[in-house]
Amino acid sequence: MHGGGAALRARPPGPPGAVPPDAADHAPRPRPLADTSSVHDLPPPAVHGCWYPSADPSGRRLAFVCDRAGVPQLWTGAVDGTEVRLLDADPHPVTEVAWSPDGRWIAYTTAPGGGELTRVLCVRPDGSGRRLLAGGGPGTSAHLGRWLHDGSAVAVTVTDPARPGDARAAHTDPDVFEEPQPPDDPHWAGRDGRAVRLDAAWARPVDAHGRPDDRASVQEPEPRTLSAYLVDPEGVAAPALVTSERGAPTLRVCDVSRDGRLALVHRGPRGRREALVVRTRDRTVTCVLPVADGDPWIGGFSPGAGTVWLRSDGGREFAALVAARLTAEGELLGTTVVAERPDCGLELFALGREGRRALLAWNVRGVSELETAELTAAEPAAAGPAPDEPDPTDPDPTDPDPTEPARAEPAPDGPPAPGPDAGFRWPAAAGPRRRLALPHEVVTRIEPTADPDAPVVALSGSVRHPGVWWLPQGLPLRTPWSSRDEDAAPSGRTPVRPLPMSPVARDGLTLGGWYYRAPSRPAGEPAPCVVHLHGGPEEQERPVLHPLYLELLGRGIDVFAPDVRGSSGHGRTFVDADLGAGRFRAIDDVADCAAHAVVEGLADPGRLAVMGRSYGGYLVMASLVWHPELFRTGIAVCGMSDLRTFFAGTEPWIAQSAAHKYGHPERDGELLRDLSPMNRADALRVPFLAVHGEHDTNVPPGESEQFVRAARERGVEAGLLLLRDEGHDFRRADNRRLFRRTAADWMERHLAT
Repeated sequence: MHGGGAALRARPPGPPGAVPPDAADHAPRPRPLADTSSVHDLPPPAVHGCWYPSADPSGRRLAFVCDRAGVPQLWTGAVDGTEVRLLDADPHPVTEVAWSPDGRWIAYTTAPGGGELTRVLCVRPDGSGRRLLAGGGPGTSAHLGRWLHDGSAVAVTVTDPARPGDARAAHTDPDVFEEPQPPDDPHWAGRDGRAVRLDAAWARPVDAHGRPDDRASVQEPEPRTLSAYLVDPEGVAAPALVTSERGAPTLRVCDVSRDGRLALVHRGPRGRREALVVRTRDRTVTCVLPVADGDPWIGGFSPGAGTVWLRSDGGREFAALVAARLTAEGELLGTTVVAERPDCGLELFALGREGRRALLAWNVRGVSELETAELTAAEPAAAGPAPDEPDPTDPDPTDPDPTEPARAEPAPDGPPAPGPDAGFRWPAAAGPRRRLALPHEVVTRIEPTADPDAPVVALSGSVRHPGVWWLPQGLPLRTPWSSRDEDAAPSGRTPVRPLPMSPVARDGLTLGGWYYRAPSRPAGEPAPCVVHLHGGPEEQERPVLHPLYLELLGRGIDVFAPDVRGSSGHGRTFVDADLGAGRFRAIDDVADCAAHAVVEGLADPGRLAVMGRSYGGYLVMASLVWHPELFRTGIAVCGMSDLRTFFAGTEPWIAQSAAHKYGHPERDGELLRDLSPMNRADALRVPFLAVHGEHDTNVPPGESEQFVRAARERGVEAGLLLLRDEGHDFRRADNRRLFRRTAADWMERHLAT
């Protein structure tokens, strides 16, 4: 079996859309909110970003995320017009956007208080009718899935609520969240009869006093349940449960076939992601296929649902486009690789509106290449309309015993070997691929429109902020409301195109990365240098404009941003090279990268520093205690200082994924202790700064606090910057500015001479 983790929570077959009795009290129904939209006629700041576009049915108007008002919010604008409208003025950062296929609604995800517990809302394109669909309760989180093709419902995934005493409930902000009201509460009933909060069905066990059951392991948090529903924003149709899974690290509906028979669900921990095909009438999983990490939108169905197209790296070094042929019941007949490259992976994949054309973004050593291709779905030799579905209230003699779990055997590790296409009029295939020119280095999102020859893409680059481009007939046109290239940097700061680097680790493994040279530094003169480490570990350093790097470069400090083992973009073997005890070698990679910059004559060996975020923050602390004489100082942002306390405090679904990378919190307890910087805190010799978001439930702030405390107890200078209204990612302009300046001041002071 490719994958693992918790088994799928199977439920007995029932009528379409039926919600199990224990889910009834938490079934999704919309809750109206006050409208906050406005036409925005103030000029935007020169430096701002726009990203995550979603097109209306015409393809000429876009909903998108923009930080022009200081926080990522939901906006709309024409692809060729200057006027924009702010649809939600709330201060909660927006992370995802999806315009309904019928044009009536825009669904979006927000992060209240900047934290990790997100919620899903929707609003009319004119800013009216704003309503909460999911999330908002203590400890709950919600994520956006796909709209049905007719726009009648949107898929939403929710977690079950935190119980009293659960640490996650402590993150509730009374100014952001409201306590759920029972259905018979008079205040609840007064909300036009349609307002019910969306939560999942299964709660955590409690003892006789209402406290969490202490029998659950501290190292392995009690599993939560993720449930995916189809929700009608109008609140007229009843919600339909698609699937649910206890202990799932992720569960997202990526597509529903046009006739509603089948759903495509993305599940599983990182490194072991899977695509499930779910038969919607009885929620049976009919087939399981491995898919790639990275972008969660892993594929979609052909118009007749005889083929599902997937971005998969099952049994492969690099992700490719795979066509899986299905029966009318969604069972797997075979797979075929239809688009691949020998030395790079498919990073983003989007099906056109008509389902017969694909947009493919390939990651070529950190730089994107965009292609379009015609798709031919596999069609059975006796092709014809799908048979009518039976009356769901009538028993089906072919169905299994309803008392037995309904599930399918997963595929082996990798897609089945392509077999003969006997019984098919033609096999699945991708036609000749056509390259589309891009003005900047990295594609972050691709959005098909009604015109198959005029897609929309979100781009980032080394000399500009994120923006949105329209590509009619392949001609890249910047949307007028995206910032101009010449406005990429504030006055006095010069964007730098980085140089690709290929350090070699001490065990012979070739690493990657990008080196940014301070513009004021004379050629040939070794410079003070910050080795900056990305998160993940599976993220990848890309040649894009980082405001933090810009701040450091403006102060005469070089930046080397390497990809140590465990990073993506270099093949599956490279990603898996840091598993378990391989993490000790990843720590050594940091030292080897610093040495490479010195040997190349770029970095001054006496003025090296290390900095990183999330997993990169962990590597900062690890490098300072494993290689205490190498760096003058370090800054860890939202990093883990003790892998054991991290597992005890993080979200359960994050712990599920992290166990695959770092080790199991109980079975591998000794390894986690040995890998933890806190276990070697006595070796710390140099000044250290920690930065953390106060609402971070991914890596709780205690991870920074305990390492700072340990440093101070040993007489080492240590500081802590705790950012208000932020979570694991810093999204507010004022906080990002404070972070950049504080970090640059710290580095300048400790690397000055």
